[in-house]
Amino acid sequence: MSDRIEKTVDLNAPLERVWRALTDADQFGQWFRVKVEGPFVPGEIARGQITHPGYEHVVWQARIVRMDEAARVFAYTWHPYAVDPKVDYSQETPTLVEFSLEPTDSGTRLTVVESGFDAVPAHRRAEAFRMNDGGWAAQMQNIRAHVEA
Repeated sequence: MSDRIEKTVDLNAPLERVWRALTDADQFGQWFRVKVEGPFVPGEIARGQITHPGYEHVVWQARIVRMDEAARVFAYTWHPYAVDPKVDYSQETPTLVEFSLEPTDSGTRLTVVESGFDAVPAHRRAEAFRMNDGGWAAQMQNIRAHVEA
């Protein structure tokens, strides 16, 4: 296990389309499967109800830390695999999720990196890493379906 997860996918969609799918809270919610309560604002906390079957009890929460269209980077911090409603994750150090975009001949290359797992409490680190590693693989296919439709 390492401190970071990295996934890359080439999308047959223009960079602007992929950017909107990441940074427009409604579009993000469609492919990420969360009903986001409001727009993404750097420095603010975004939250919403997960809509993915089996996780409807989870409130998704992330602090938007970067929305740099010129640099093509969207980033937030969150508590990875924070799915137990009886646990207060707020005192844990969050991980950083960074999406970066680059144009390709056929569309856009999207890379997501989630880093900071070394700071996740030891008793849940391996499960959080494993679940998010699989989760990001699935989410890359979700955003592909969303932007290529």
